[in-house]
Amino acid sequence: MTTTNEPTPVRSSALNDAAAAGGEDNDEGDLTDMLSELRVLLPSAQLLSAFLITVPFSSGFAATVAAEKGVFIATFMLAVASLVMLSAPAVQHRVIRPLIDRAHFKRLATRQIIVGSVTLALALVLVTQLVLAAVFGHRVGIVAAGGIAVLIVLLWWVLPKAYRARGRL
Repeated sequence: MTTTNEPTPVRSSALNDAAAAGGEDNDEGDLTDMLSELRVLLPSAQLLSAFLITVPFSSGFAATVAAEKGVFIATFMLAVASLVMLSAPAVQHRVIRPLIDRAHFKRLATRQIIVGSVTLALALVLVTQLVLAAVFGHRVGIVAAGGIAVLIVLLWWVLPKAYRARGRL
């Protein structure tokens, strides 16, 4: 066994902590975190899309007014778009392997996840309006959809940004 007198690079404890926590210094951890996040988001988009695929084939859909059919089409297209956007990073990761520019891929995947999350959020708001309007009337559907929109904005965007600004999490 041979030894060299070259110094071993020492990383600061802050960098070690960041790497251990999946921080920016830990590229593989970052990608693993991203793929885990997608495992949470994708089933929502899949389930919503599957539900919406069945709606036009139900017996009462023909009697739906044109405005509600417009909401349905918008909801369906947003749900499918979210499914495509949220699955894209995993497919691209598999097709591109091995990654040449990991940092660029992470930026691209992050953008796709955000756009997929926005389209999923919009689809969730619209499907809330669609379902509750059919059950309780348009006014209740609109109010409930507004409530879901506020809840999503608060929990998905405002709260995380507030935690980040305060140095929490």
